[in-house]
Amino acid sequence: MTADPSLAAAASIFDESLAALRATIEGASAEVLNRRPAGDDTNSIAVLSMHAMSSARWWLCVALGAALPDRDRDSEFRYEAADAGELLGFVDAVGGDCRALLATDDAFDAGAVRRSRRIGGDEDVSAAWALIHALEHLGGHVAHAQLARQVLEPSQG
Repeated sequence: MTADPSLAAAASIFDESLAALRATIEGASAEVLNRRPAGDDTNSIAVLSMHAMSSARWWLCVALGAALPDRDRDSEFRYEAADAGELLGFVDAVGGDCRALLATDDAFDAGAVRRSRRIGGDEDVSAAWALIHALEHLGGHVAHAQLARQVLEPSQG
């Protein structure tokens, strides 16, 4: 566990989102995981999970000044899960990476300026912004996945 209270709080919020995402995926069929609930312009639970976790890891790396992972953002939106076990395996693996980043003993410099790639080009953001963005972006997409599951399987909501 980290000694920094900001990172400890972030880890707690991250764990809540991760638990909610896991609960949304567990027991779902491949058809439910991969179905786009309102047509081609919407994202499936599998896509939301892949993108949310990949993005969370990316932004936590930015926040903490860690090496950025390889990432193909566009492919995240084409992902289809073979089954819930495969998707949970990915979520757990990336979740472990995120927890390890947050468990650092290094001091968190919230004001540090970090260079990051975003849609539209590179920009500078504070470490605090990147940390908060990682959590709010993850939480938003977890809520989207929960809603998709409720729409696709009303008895699960």
